[in-house]
Amino acid sequence: MLTSICGINWGDEGKGRMVDLLSQKFDIVCRYQGGNNAGHTVINERGKFILNLLPSGILREGVVNVLGNGMVIDIKHLAQEAEHLRAQGISITPENLKISDKAVITMPYHVLLDCLEEERLADKKFGSTRRGIAPVYADKYMKKAFRMGELLHPERLYKRVKDIVEWKNLTIVGGYRHAPVTADEVIEYFKTYGEPLKEYICDVGLYLNEANKAGKDILFEAQLGALRDIDFGIYPYTSSSSTIAAYAPIGAGVPNLKLDRSIGIMKAYSTCVGEGPFTAEYFGEKAEALRAAGGEYGAATGRPRRVGPFDVVASRYGIRCQGADEIALTKLDVLSAFSELEICTAYELDGKIVHEFPFSDALDRCKPVFERIKGWNCDISGCRKFDELPAEAQAYVRLIEKLCECRIRYVSVGAEREEYIEL
Repeated sequence: MLTSICGINWGDEGKGRMVDLLSQKFDIVCRYQGGNNAGHTVINERGKFILNLLPSGILREGVVNVLGNGMVIDIKHLAQEAEHLRAQGISITPENLKISDKAVITMPYHVLLDCLEEERLADKKFGSTRRGIAPVYADKYMKKAFRMGELLHPERLYKRVKDIVEWKNLTIVGGYRHAPVTADEVIEYFKTYGEPLKEYICDVGLYLNEANKAGKDILFEAQLGALRDIDFGIYPYTSSSSTIAAYAPIGAGVPNLKLDRSIGIMKAYSTCVGEGPFTAEYFGEKAEALRAAGGEYGAATGRPRRVGPFDVVASRYGIRCQGADEIALTKLDVLSAFSELEICTAYELDGKIVHEFPFSDALDRCKPVFERIKGWNCDISGCRKFDELPAEAQAYVRLIEKLCECRIRYVSVGAEREEYIEL
């Protein structure tokens, strides 16, 4: 069974929490795109964990975790993340972590370029996480990047460094007037952070194909959501990779395989990190109340997330992009703090009511159309069956399911691993 867990909206939907929950049923969990520019927060009986690069399956014994070729890997960050997890009692060895030899390495100069460009843009900035993601993906497609497999052949790798650094300094020095990068510091970086990773690097495509032949169950874990996809998201306020479930086999290293199931994750309300249109956004006291109730601060950056009510228009579009067969609705418990709730059921665009998600350029002209419904205003974290929920909470879930035209199978009612309902 090949299953993808993917974000329906802007990201930060709670995918890590669902991967942690469902990974008990899988042999392998694989990240297939993105880098350390987003995070998954997972709370279970072993503690609270924030993961940026490592798949959420790393928290389960017996699960093999894969970093696929579609990823961009900051090797220094990976080393630090692994060190923090080991300090919390998590085992990370070549037996439970495998890194694609075709994955691209995020270099310190990519982070530098990301920061320099955001500073140049000033108030026109895209809201980058400043983790070097756009620059490293650009280099990948310019065929000027370093790949993880090259760490296994250091002599050939180091020969490439001089030419790449010379080319990169044309932009760093000539464009941004910043001090140059040197070949020596790049080589030292590889030695310090790349050498310890050698035993984890392999042909993960071969590994996954053999695992599939052996009948292993594989879970593909996405980063961010459909509205941050490079093609289908709110361009240019997107990530630089494909967050779409259909890309999972490609970014994992097994383009010959096909998904059996796509599980879309969406919150019971809307959140967004970064710049760009966010039609249903709340402001002022309304926003702060929802943000505080949900603890809405970025796992990777700590930035306050923009918040709003559930957005049917954006969610229905995201479900279609992800080819979701079923939905996991997260953070329903957060809405317990409110006696009245709103749902954005449509947009008003140039005086007309629209129900389909428009082209990115039109979103700035869209206004939300809200429907108000009664809240339940009581604690639901102890509920483990759907009929244990208050009638108002049941009605809210069923309304979202009807409007989004996709079955809701899981509902999380708390942050702990066991605090969920399976319908």
